[in-house]
Amino acid sequence: MSLPSIYQNKFAEKLTILNDRGQGVLVRIYNIKKTCSDPKTRPPFFSDKAMESSIKFISKKFPHLDVRSSTDHVYELLNTIDANQCFFDIHVNYDFTKSYLDLVVTYVSLVLLLARTEDRRLLIGLYHCAHEMSHGSSDPSFTRLGQMVLEYDHPLKKLMEEFGPHTKAVTSALLSLHFLFARRNQGAEQWRSDQLLSLLSTTGTMLSPASSDTMACEYLSLEVMERWILMGFLVCPGALSSSPQCLELWRLALQGSLYITLLRDEALQIHKVTEELLSSLKGYGKRVADLKECKEHAVVHSGSLHRGRRVYLRGAVRELEALLEDQPGLLGPKALFVFMALSFCRDEVRWLVRHAEHVTKTKTPEDFADSHVAELLFLMEQLRSLVRRRVGVLQRYHVQYLARFDALVLSEVIQNLSVCPEEESIILSSFVSSLSALSVKEVDDKEQFDFTPLRLDWFRLQAYTSVAKASLPLGSNPDVGRIMNLIVFHTKLLDSLEELLAESSDLSDLCFYPRPVEKMFVATMEESSMLRYSIAFPLLCSHFSHCVHPMCPEEYPHLKAIALGLCNKFLEEMAWQASTCIMDVCAEQHKLSEQLLPKHCASTVSKARNKKTLKQSAKKGEPERDKPGAESQRKDRTLTTNMDKLHLILAELSLSLNHVPNFTIFEHMVTPAEYLSSHLETRFTKAIVAMAGYSQATQEVVRPSEVLAGLSAYMTFIQSLGQFVGLDTGRIIRSVLLQQTQPRDAAGEQTLTTIYTNWYLEALLRQASTGAIVLAPALQAFTTVPREGEPPFSAAEFSDVSEMRALAELIGPYGMKFLSDNLMWHVGSQVTELKKLVNENMDTLVQLRSSSCKPEQMAALLPRLTSAENVLKRMTIIGEILSFRAMAQQGLREVFSHHCPFLMGPIECLTDVVTPETDIQVTLSIFELASATGIPCEVDPALVNVLASSKTDGSSPEEDYKVACLLLVFLAVSLPLLASDPASIYNTDMDGYNNNIHCLAKAIIHVSAALFTVHNKNIETHLKEFLLLASVSLLHLGQEMDKVRARNRDSISLLMQLIVAESSFLTVDMLEACFPYVLLRNAYREVCRENMLSRVHLH
Repeated sequence: MSLPSIYQNKFAEKLTILNDRGQGVLVRIYNIKKTCSDPKTRPPFFSDKAMESSIKFISKKFPHLDVRSSTDHVYELLNTIDANQCFFDIHVNYDFTKSYLDLVVTYVSLVLLLARTEDRRLLIGLYHCAHEMSHGSSDPSFTRLGQMVLEYDHPLKKLMEEFGPHTKAVTSALLSLHFLFARRNQGAEQWRSDQLLSLLSTTGTMLSPASSDTMACEYLSLEVMERWILMGFLVCPGALSSSPQCLELWRLALQGSLYITLLRDEALQIHKVTEELLSSLKGYGKRVADLKECKEHAVVHSGSLHRGRRVYLRGAVRELEALLEDQPGLLGPKALFVFMALSFCRDEVRWLVRHAEHVTKTKTPEDFADSHVAELLFLMEQLRSLVRRRVGVLQRYHVQYLARFDALVLSEVIQNLSVCPEEESIILSSFVSSLSALSVKEVDDKEQFDFTPLRLDWFRLQAYTSVAKASLPLGSNPDVGRIMNLIVFHTKLLDSLEELLAESSDLSDLCFYPRPVEKMFVATMEESSMLRYSIAFPLLCSHFSHCVHPMCPEEYPHLKAIALGLCNKFLEEMAWQASTCIMDVCAEQHKLSEQLLPKHCASTVSKARNKKTLKQSAKKGEPERDKPGAESQRKDRTLTTNMDKLHLILAELSLSLNHVPNFTIFEHMVTPAEYLSSHLETRFTKAIVAMAGYSQATQEVVRPSEVLAGLSAYMTFIQSLGQFVGLDTGRIIRSVLLQQTQPRDAAGEQTLTTIYTNWYLEALLRQASTGAIVLAPALQAFTTVPREGEPPFSAAEFSDVSEMRALAELIGPYGMKFLSDNLMWHVGSQVTELKKLVNENMDTLVQLRSSSCKPEQMAALLPRLTSAENVLKRMTIIGEILSFRAMAQQGLREVFSHHCPFLMGPIECLTDVVTPETDIQVTLSIFELASATGIPCEVDPALVNVLASSKTDGSSPEEDYKVACLLLVFLAVSLPLLASDPASIYNTDMDGYNNNIHCLAKAIIHVSAALFTVHNKNIETHLKEFLLLASVSLLHLGQEMDKVRARNRDSISLLMQLIVAESSFLTVDMLEACFPYVLLRNAYREVCRENMLSRVHLH
């Protein structure tokens, strides 16, 4: 046969195109099968009642359609190859043999997969009808497809008939695998004795290039070879009886796996299928017996065989990766080892996943589950990353290798050929010329290499020289094939590194095994030693984009959703475990910090005092309490504490999450650390709220200072996370704490601001309004009155200076503003009620205002007032609220001054600049700024805003102003009524009254200032009027003959001094003008005497 006629066959081109197209058709059939079998994606017309009769008719008439067979391109090529009596040897013409076997297996898989598609006839029939209705004629390709569907109802028998003429070619190709498959299909013990993949076993040759006569065969997938052998002999079973080598190869392949892959997760239970076929044929009784024996062997031993391989590979690949990472220069001569390691690992992982999915009943389930598979996946990713990072090393080494060694050897081989026709000589010489022209400068200049034409020419030459009677028979000149296979591998290292990595380590098929992959991930997360490798599972999802085939683009959204969904699930679980661990450590640190709280030192102080006095024996049943710090003392380092375990788990998970800053899945950039950041932010927020321990039912809450101490413990540890994982802990803390200053956090849940605002309003201030809690100015706190039915908490523990500072630290200026706004809303409600009471007594109050100099007339008018006690009570409540707000503002001021002294100074200066002549709006703006930092103001802007918005509906400004004036009158003339209250006794110890009426001073001054600011009136003038009326009323009280009504006259008189002291608008001189100071002095002396007498009486 002349060379030109061989050229016309175009074996290389046809094999390449048909294999790629066959893979695309397989993917399309797979997609159709999965779509129709899933109720969620099944086309709706299948279940449409209107289509039911048509579907039944098409299904019934399909076999009787007039179809004719047509020649298939694949079958035509197989016939042509047979006619040319092609030579196959995987070690010599690797590309030609591999492509031929791939074509056979692809064709067989296509037929078997089509036979598994239940709706194939219906879909083809519907398409035929639709095409005829649309175009008036049937699709030309329908005849071929219909005939194929009919003929392959029993696919294996038909395939066996079809491949009968090709048995010789298929068998010769498979027999070339005999030595290679036997060498590769070995157990871990043999690998260990051969020191497989070890660079340290022969240190003397460490720098020698790792080379082989069969380079591509060294990293050829064992799974692929198994498929070639088992599917090849499945359709050509006659060879098993005619050749002992074929039988031996077949038996060896049957012992390694229970399932082989058709496509993706579609697997073939090879023993069962083969047994059914051979049992139906005559003369195959011995082969059936051999098959059953091999099946039994596979069931018993295949699981342990592969488990042993995985164990060995973990150690060997770990050593290889560590050595190459430390000495990347070795990557040049030992590149083959990397791709061998990747291929071996890939085969074992895919075998495990495939069998974990399909083997449902087994006596040894441990053979199909591996909690350490994450390490194997991780090492594969490390090697892939190493190759990509050190591509320069590979290129510099192999560009010189090609030019200075491969080209010379090839030239020598050509010269030694006994016969070398002109055409082949030209092609081979061009190879030598191309390789000899390579230089390191091309690598340094970052030029792009492209050896695709060279490799395609070699593929063509393999085909031309592998036919019978070729001018240069490759079978007689194997050296040409061996050196060219070496050259092909070296060129791929220069221009097709990603293709080479995909060929040796692609795990994209795991996209279709979500259940076993998820189970392996769960097992990894339960194995503490494997946590550091758990990132391998999210990284695995980046392989899944390789599943997409150009012939089936509609799969893209589905595959993308699977990949992103799995990756998200894995990272969410990792982040959840890491955040749980962090929160557990924080909780432990919180417990330790709690031991240092002042409240826990009482027992220690008590013991110290007892030592100085009489020694008391310890009470039985009271265990000795460990002192803080005892947890750090240990006698044996091998004894691990819970904190040790938590730190270890956190370190392992952090290594995993911090392994890569980001990676890409289907054009989506994934950042693992952000998952932890999100989880940590959410859980930190919940932990802070939980620390408050708020119960709305029982009104229990933890003191702000204790919450602050716990928060500090949490923050200290979270800030230290920087040494574990690359998190912006500052951003997390700022985000969480800022959310706590708002009424609701990002999730819409309540925050510390809401909790403490509700508690102080509903618990503390409500109890204060009932008299159970009183304000003690001397203590700068509210205190609980000891009596029956007292609150379940100590008011002083929640309202003293330190607690107000802690509250300001926790909820910040925003939170304090929210608290202030809620307090002012309650003040506004009380003022609204007070206005109603003023309106009820309008006429009487007008007369009282004009009768301040007429004692007899005032005395006659006073009994006509109603609800005077109610007015005083409501005003006292306002005073309590304003007093608490003032304490909170003072705490805010101290905290703000500590954190922002550079900002506080200018604000204080700005406040001092305000004068009575300053525009009221400017004044209020400055006061609002000052109030936000806790600085007290003459006029409270928050109170002004509340009162301005609570004007009486339908009333004019003049009427509102009149009501404001009369409210002061009402208060002034009602003050004497307080003297009859037994609780209106001035307590010198707390510098206040037992019924909180000292809060009236703050209420009167601040409400008056706010009301007259709203009406833009002179505050001082109206306060003077109030002072005059109040003085007259109290002086009249001195003439009261009823001792009960004048019982606490001296204590009430002191209110005048408190009112003047509270106001910046009133002075002592103004008070002296209407209420002689001698009366105050006498009142102070009398009150002090009564307090002393009461204390003596109690003792």
